[in-house]
Amino acid sequence: MSVVEMKKLADAIRAEVAKAVVGQERAVDLLLTALFTGGHILLEGPPGTAKTLLAQSFAASLNLKFGRIQFTPDLLPGDILGSNQFNFQTSSFTLTRGPIFCELLLADEINRTPPKTQAALLEAMQERRVTLDGAVHPLGDRFMVIATENPIEQQGTYPLPEAQLDRFLLKHTIDYPSEAEEKAIVKGGSARMPTPQAAGVVAVADGAAIAEGMATVAAVRLTDPIVDYIVGIVRATRSSADISYGASPRSAAMLAAAARARAALEGREYVIPDDVKGLCPPVLRHRVVLSPAAEIDGRSTDAVLETIVSSIEAPR
Repeated sequence: MSVVEMKKLADAIRAEVAKAVVGQERAVDLLLTALFTGGHILLEGPPGTAKTLLAQSFAASLNLKFGRIQFTPDLLPGDILGSNQFNFQTSSFTLTRGPIFCELLLADEINRTPPKTQAALLEAMQERRVTLDGAVHPLGDRFMVIATENPIEQQGTYPLPEAQLDRFLLKHTIDYPSEAEEKAIVKGGSARMPTPQAAGVVAVADGAAIAEGMATVAAVRLTDPIVDYIVGIVRATRSSADISYGASPRSAAMLAAAARARAALEGREYVIPDDVKGLCPPVLRHRVVLSPAAEIDGRSTDAVLETIVSSIEAPR
């Protein structure tokens, strides 16, 4: 698949999602970036901002096996992974697979379940496999998690552990829509929650097309000056006085992979500095920890990252 064909495919997916979701173009772009990079994405925003509908619509535009888990305080790891149950007729144990056995998993309101249950996703997200009673069950190379969460200040939420956050390639913060978008939602909506099927969303990409797109992304050129730029930004997070815990080397690799995907999605065979700049917040905002002084000053993670990025000279 050429980058031109990949851009056409991405535009087709965007058009299908737009049938059900008003606005959220940036979120859709990041979903596409995660999909073709082979990564996972975390969507954070207040209730009622179409996080779940966005994930469902994106899944509906892809011909992949879809699974959904509604995370609740009483959810157990076995409810996610499944278990081996004894069959009295055959006098043997039979594997009952949980909803994680799919290609695209919607982990809805992931921070409403305790960390012990959240940890059930760690192996699946990192190694794309599940271990039950010592037996390893692969999930496939295209396994992807789209997780949604409410801001941690909301009642009944649990903070995601650092190990869990690190499994996400991207974290996107969804804000309230613009006034024009909200008017369009009100005019076209109803009291009932809309569905992608009712909006006419159909699948326009299958597993083979996604695999070809991932191969196209892997072939995008990353020149030495761009590599130096990425490494410079990541290393600067470790020496910044506003950050007490900087980004890891894995963060640099993730930023480079996402930049390749963004370039391909825009029809280019090479990465430019703007690809890196645009992806720094979603790739790094959940991988750094602000210093106490920055928090007291009321500075946000995105603002600190913006300052760091602007301090690093971009290659020409």
